[in-house]
Amino acid sequence: MKKYEAMYVITPELEDEAMKGIVEKYSGIISANGGEIEKVDEWGRRRLAYPIDYKTEGYYVLTTFQGNPELPRELERNLNNDESILRFLVVRQDG
Repeated sequence: MKKYEAMYVITPELEDEAMKGIVEKYSGIISANGGEIEKVDEWGRRRLAYPIDYKTEGYYVLTTFQGNPELPRELERNLNNDESILRFLVVRQDG
């Protein structure tokens, strides 16, 4: 299994309960597809470097996990279809 990092930014208009639900949803997708979550680091609400859809803030989440090579593609597909996700990036860690 290879190590990956997934960083995503959630729209700031959501309630705290909804944000926790989104974080749990993507952790569940990783686990359901045979991945092992090492760490979920919620950075919280931060200012964006530039406005995205007229929004200047976002809720940042960094997830470190292990999985097979097909898992990042499935995670990206789900992140791309979610309207509450402003931006995301999934990368493989070297090492």
